Amino acid sequence: MTEDELRLLCRRLVQQPPASTGQGDHSLNPHVRREASGRPLKPAAVLVPVVVRQPLLQVLFTRRADHLARHAGQVSFPGGRLNDDVEPAVEAALRETEEEIGLLRDHVEILAELDSYETGTGFRIQPFIGLVREGFALTVDPEEVAEVFEVPLAFLMDERNHETHSGTWQGAERRYHAIPFGRHYIWGATAGILVNMHKRLLR
Repeated sequence: MTEDELRLLCRRLVQQPPASTGQGDHSLNPHVRREASGRPLKPAAVLVPVVVRQPLLQVLFTRRADHLARHAGQVSFPGGRLNDDVEPAVEAALRETEEEIGLLRDHVEILAELDSYETGTGFRIQPFIGLVREGFALTVDPEEVAEVFEVPLAFLMDERNHETHSGTWQGAERRYHAIPFGRHYIWGATAGILVNMHKRLLR
């Protein structure tokens, strides 16, 4: 997929409002009711950074620091919780990206918004596709991030690389998406967001 092709697909996506609830993990576990406890989901936002490389577009990921209390060591997109109910989700995604890996918003062009994604840990994540030009410099916060790496967008958007697995969580069997790439295991919310991105852009 070229930059021009991605731009065209994202322009079409913008004309189709995102769903109010996430696809991905939510659709794999329809029996799970996230807000059944009466506690509202915590709003969060992430950036799906698509880096313009030659000859292929690449998607930038982080691997979370091993000492974190939540999702330690897992592959993720840069992002995090909104500061308050007033902060726009896209602002939170850009702010958290700057804080975690030092990617300045001046290098990011937001192309589209994907469906929100609800996690079993109590978050509603709003993902944004951002085009990132070469020439940026990263300053990784070691308290948050253990590693930054890139994966070809074409690999991630190839349905043949999308897997579905299951495991036990809190005493119940749960199904989840996974997209293994070399030594990196992309799974859970991150893989679910990518599967939704494939669905919204290419189906």
